Amino acid sequence: MPDSKLFEVTSEATTPLASFEHSHSKRLMIFSGRSNQDLAQRISDRLGVGLGQTTIKTFTNGEIYARFEESVRGADVFLVQSCVNPVNRNLMELMIMADAAILGSAKRVTAVIPWYPYARQDKKSAPREPITARLVATLLRASGIDRVLTMDLHAGQVQGFFDGPVDHMTALPMFARHFRDMGLCGEGTVVVSADAGRAKLATRFAEMLDADVAIIAKLRPEHGKARVAAIIGDVAGKKAIISDDIIDTAGTLCAGAEAVHQAGATQVVACATHAILSEPALQRIKDSVLHEVVVCDTVPIDPRAVDSRIRVLPVDAILAQTIEEVFREGSVSNLFNGENQLF
Repeated sequence: MPDSKLFEVTSEATTPLASFEHSHSKRLMIFSGRSNQDLAQRISDRLGVGLGQTTIKTFTNGEIYARFEESVRGADVFLVQSCVNPVNRNLMELMIMADAAILGSAKRVTAVIPWYPYARQDKKSAPREPITARLVATLLRASGIDRVLTMDLHAGQVQGFFDGPVDHMTALPMFARHFRDMGLCGEGTVVVSADAGRAKLATRFAEMLDADVAIIAKLRPEHGKARVAAIIGDVAGKKAIISDDIIDTAGTLCAGAEAVHQAGATQVVACATHAILSEPALQRIKDSVLHEVVVCDTVPIDPRAVDSRIRVLPVDAILAQTIEEVFREGSVSNLFNGENQLF
């Protein structure tokens, strides 16, 4: 495995009198929590950087212990952790690792959080509710994290909860390439926004595919449940692509797919960045009218999801390129020609 200290950018600085010479070397180091080590390994492999060694364990009383097994002094440290179930354990583990890096004299700590926890709690919908997405941002900052790199937040406003910089990447261009390769583009194709809140993103996605746009209007009687009220737009006689950010229990997705099918769509496929796939998502997808569901590996994919209807696209290339650009103090938006930052 390549040494984690080999990825270096070296510069020299001298005093005006040239009586003293100082050499400064930047070090990129990548460490992983326990939530998605496979993704972290593939990111480090793409960068030619060895994945840093850590000791992380949970004591019998549930407390978490983390230690870096190599020096991080003066390093640009990137911590890869998707806060999937168990959400609270993985979030706490990330903050403990950040604190260990700060106490180990790391120069900067960037949290690479492909799946940002509590993102759906981004506003108050009823009295006496929390805005938990903001609370998480406050906790991450308090733990010493300088910068956050994430993908496809539930809403763009979550970026405003942070005091520091947020690099918000999206999988939409990757989905667009996939569907173009399948021939799902141009006339006769319609992108269907999973709800009104994602209409702007669906419009941008449709532009990538030269397709039409429609919206699923939903009613939410309670948390975790949704009912399709209407389809806004014309889907009759067209191949429909339902676009969303997350598939949890797949109840909303499958209900939307059925409504689009009943409205006259000849074929219904779907794409979503984060495949949480809580029970009974897999069975619902299997029993649905969906022809294919395209997801990313921002979270570990349930092995049972290896089904003819579920296609997984890797995100390690997007995250590796972003990490390299952040490390080199470059422009992330220029790297992707603005396509990977849609909000």
